[in-house]
Amino acid sequence: MLEQMLALDHQLFYLINSGSANALFDAVMPWWRDKTTWIPLYLLIAGASLYYFRWRGLYFILAVALTVGVADTVSSKIMKPTFERVRPCNDTALEVPVIQRGGCGGGYSFTSSHATNHLAIAVFMALTLGAVFKWVRIPLIFWALSIAYGQVYVGVHFPGDVIAGGAIGTGIGIILGYIYQRQPILQLKKREDGMV
Repeated sequence: MLEQMLALDHQLFYLINSGSANALFDAVMPWWRDKTTWIPLYLLIAGASLYYFRWRGLYFILAVALTVGVADTVSSKIMKPTFERVRPCNDTALEVPVIQRGGCGGGYSFTSSHATNHLAIAVFMALTLGAVFKWVRIPLIFWALSIAYGQVYVGVHFPGDVIAGGAIGTGIGIILGYIYQRQPILQLKKREDGMV
């Protein structure tokens, strides 16, 4: 059973990494999945949260940081050292060469910290920020899933790595988002001056 799952994981990897190769993704995906690409967005969200939600915005920012911290700890400190799966770009046993688009990265592959962290952020924010701005839910999830896809496309993770990481991140986002929303003092609310 495990061998069949690994074989399917490899087939899906080849399909995404080489089978779906195109000039647009070759140019965009290495940049899209780079963690520094999104720093301006994170700063914009933090600033807008403070502006629109005042002190609740500060708690929201801290809760997002906690969500990332939990997700990254689970993926990087627990899952990767436990499973020690080699990244596809470092796996010499693969039958077909990996198309590597950018650096391979160090450490292990399972689970994808990018997928874990971004799905945790997206789901947490969809539950909390999405309670005020319902329109953000779908773009947040699409954003996180596209980054997870990019991890496979550039050759640094197998699909199973991002699926498992995404599932863990989703679970963390749901749990922490649920806890956050159960605290009336923390809930994001529309301002009385009509700004939100």
